[in-house]
Amino acid sequence: MTEFNRRTFLEGTASVAATASLGTGAALFAPAVHAQSLSLKPEKGAKLRVLRWSRFVQGDIDAYMVNVKKFTEKTGIEVRVDNEGWEDVRPKAAVAANTGAGPDIILSTNDDANLYPEKLLDVSDVAEYLGKKYGGWYPACEAYLRPDGKKWLGLGLGAAGSYMVYRQSQLQAAGFDSFPKDTDGFLKMLKALAAKGTPGGFALGNATGDGLWTNWLIWSHGGKLVDANNKVVIDSPETIRALEYAKEMYATFIPGTLSWLDPNNNKAFLDSQISVTNNGISIYYAAKNSTDPKVHALAADINHASFPVGPVGVPTESHLFFNQMIMKYTKYPNAAKEFLRFMMEWDQFDPWLTGAGGYIAQPLKAYEKSAIWTVDPKHTPYRDGVKNMRPAGYAGRLGYASAGAGADFIVCNMVAEAASGAKTPKEAAERAQKRAERYYKV
Repeated sequence: MTEFNRRTFLEGTASVAATASLGTGAALFAPAVHAQSLSLKPEKGAKLRVLRWSRFVQGDIDAYMVNVKKFTEKTGIEVRVDNEGWEDVRPKAAVAANTGAGPDIILSTNDDANLYPEKLLDVSDVAEYLGKKYGGWYPACEAYLRPDGKKWLGLGLGAAGSYMVYRQSQLQAAGFDSFPKDTDGFLKMLKALAAKGTPGGFALGNATGDGLWTNWLIWSHGGKLVDANNKVVIDSPETIRALEYAKEMYATFIPGTLSWLDPNNNKAFLDSQISVTNNGISIYYAAKNSTDPKVHALAADINHASFPVGPVGVPTESHLFFNQMIMKYTKYPNAAKEFLRFMMEWDQFDPWLTGAGGYIAQPLKAYEKSAIWTVDPKHTPYRDGVKNMRPAGYAGRLGYASAGAGADFIVCNMVAEAASGAKTPKEAAERAQKRAERYYKV
């Protein structure tokens, strides 16, 4: 996202927050739910340092820091929050894990917790408390953070939904009254948009969030990186069919998508260079809150939809998952756990969801009732991101191999090579197979 978008996104969230009042949502919970309790005694003199990703929406960090201040006022525990880009958090977290020094709490992405599970504090007590109180965790959270089915390596924070963002007027001009629900119709739409000079564009560089559409592409055709036994199976007829489809998609794209990272499609959409892409809700709010009349006018024309269903016949969603990890080296484990518990309670978490304006989908089922998901119908598609997502290491078990393969962008690179013609689909699949086998060693 451009610096302009980062600064302007959700500047006006106050009106949304007023609509989604705490009292209304809290009243939805049955009294028995509030009977859950957890006793944590923070260490005397505790101080905490939190490393998290830089906000893509201003309302996210504003609401987060309000909650941090509330925690300090309540407990007397000083909390320092450092913000870094997504790609910078991952290596810094790895260095901290390996050296045994650094932030007490790290907010990172996807299955990073599985890169150094032995370096993380067991937070099962907090996870079980929150799960019982707020309707349970979605399966993806357990897959990412409880791979052994027992110990929790961290707590899910949510996910930035990767959904279709499109210009309704340009779809209609191309002959489509609604967004296609299957991959055949989707490809026809992309070709029609390109023919009218209003093409789409999807990131094919090493984009942490926006490159996840390549998972959808492979899964929707029945392909997968590994099977349920963690055997690498990416070089398959299903993958080849998906890559042939990718070639047809790529032929309709705006030039330059091979080098696109996460900010590029936002800029291209808001500059009216493209009419459809995959993204979080941030494009919509960047337009809605823009002071540029031309950009602001786009908001009314922007709409959102789920990814089309492919030949497998079921949705195959892939979203950017956020985790919260406590490093085992922390001097203040109880204080750190109390911080995460406090931040996940309704009185803090619902205002944070509201402040982020739908950019982040909740990890706990009870938060489906948050008013942020219905105050604007354009928010609603993003509500079920964590509920419907497949973990990035599908269909295998998550661990060192899945985390490493994901961080190495194997699937995204394979799709880019085949789509652009740099390699044939078969060559691209064979290369991906060999790369993945280095991680998934027998």
